[in-house]
Amino acid sequence: MTTALRFPQGFRWGTAVSSHQVEGNNTNNQWWAWENVPGHIWHGDKSGIACNWWKQAERDFDLAAQLNQNSLRLSLEWSRIEPEEGFFDQSALRRYRRMLEELHSRGIEPMVTLHHFTNPLWLEVKGGWENPDTVKKFRQYVVRVVEYLGDLVPMWCTVNEPGTYALEGYLTGLFPPGKKSFSRAFRVLANLLKAHGEAYRAIHMLDGKARVGLVKNLRPLAPQDPSSPTDVRLAHLFSYLFNDLGLRPAVDGWLRFPLSFRPAPFGPLIDSLDFVGVNYYSPTTVGFSPKAYRMLFMKWGVPEGVEVSDSGRYGPYGAIVPEGIYWAIKYASQFGKPIYITENGIPDADDDQRPRFILSHLAQVHRAMSEGYDVRGYYYWSLIDNFEWCEGWGLRFGLIALDTKTQKRTLRHSGEMYGKIAGENAITPEITSEYAPKAMENGNSPAFAESLLRRFT
Repeated sequence: MTTALRFPQGFRWGTAVSSHQVEGNNTNNQWWAWENVPGHIWHGDKSGIACNWWKQAERDFDLAAQLNQNSLRLSLEWSRIEPEEGFFDQSALRRYRRMLEELHSRGIEPMVTLHHFTNPLWLEVKGGWENPDTVKKFRQYVVRVVEYLGDLVPMWCTVNEPGTYALEGYLTGLFPPGKKSFSRAFRVLANLLKAHGEAYRAIHMLDGKARVGLVKNLRPLAPQDPSSPTDVRLAHLFSYLFNDLGLRPAVDGWLRFPLSFRPAPFGPLIDSLDFVGVNYYSPTTVGFSPKAYRMLFMKWGVPEGVEVSDSGRYGPYGAIVPEGIYWAIKYASQFGKPIYITENGIPDADDDQRPRFILSHLAQVHRAMSEGYDVRGYYYWSLIDNFEWCEGWGLRFGLIALDTKTQKRTLRHSGEMYGKIAGENAITPEITSEYAPKAMENGNSPAFAESLLRRFT
């Protein structure tokens, strides 16, 4: 690399976190109940005090500022704000207001997510997102939050990864409530999308200047055997179900089959995006398996011959394919809205892959922008090691390492590098040379990566 890759003035450099994963002692949501049942979480881990943000988030805000971040994506915990149906806790709202004020005082613009996988226990007892009444209850919660905090929040994310929530909670059973039903999964996804539409309208009714988006995990899919017509068709089908079905309705408003047996537009959903939040981690390969009847006979894995990340409960978390983020940006661009990379990260406890991962993925973001794609920010997941849902503390994504026993923070080499990139608003030859001189090289070869990219559906 001989010349710097510069980003436009005003580009958002940030990191992302979510409430349950960092706040600690969120005892009133379904995830706390789930993790206290043996066997649900890898190694029997529990979130506990997590990163202790509810009491001391400001010390990590200081670290984010020291790393030259000008934005931070965080979420609100519905179960704290509305611990009982119809009762809104003013002390919780005041704490969130203080957190947002502290971010602004450090020159860090908040991007706030309203739902990031967790529900109040009272809502779960009533059926959670299977119950269509939850759409109305979510809107009521959103209105109260925006009335109290809206003057401090320029960008709202309504729902984080509705497809992942529906898939893992109602099909694989890895997330609460641990069900395995296609019909329930699609019902939940439809209600989450309706809730996004209602929230979008409510926020704009209260604040016409706010920007509101939906966060979607985009997963490039490739057939495990490119010569197999069955694998090719399955890759196209799963891409439709996972990628398209969870995002397109927020543009055209249509809840198509299998979201609805009588396809029809849902009014509040039509053109309900001011931006698209893109979460990208890894591509997936899809193949036919007669044993996988619960998953439409689909089995999935990581592309062969590609470097993989640390392993979790079920093997490698993902494959390192930077070109995948370029694919995700191109995919999201079809909806004609600005794009923010709201999550992109790698579990890497010893930090030997993360510098290369960040640099190579940012190079692909820059590539997309140089071709005219409207990307306005990048949020690395995550600022600090946090409780990784069913993987517990077994996967470490943070730019900052956390000792969960002592709460000691240690800045990783990759965190230092990311701070320099944000400070320079560029990837410079000096940064690349110092931290990851081979970052701009594909783990196998550029030709291999581009060949894989062409297989993505």
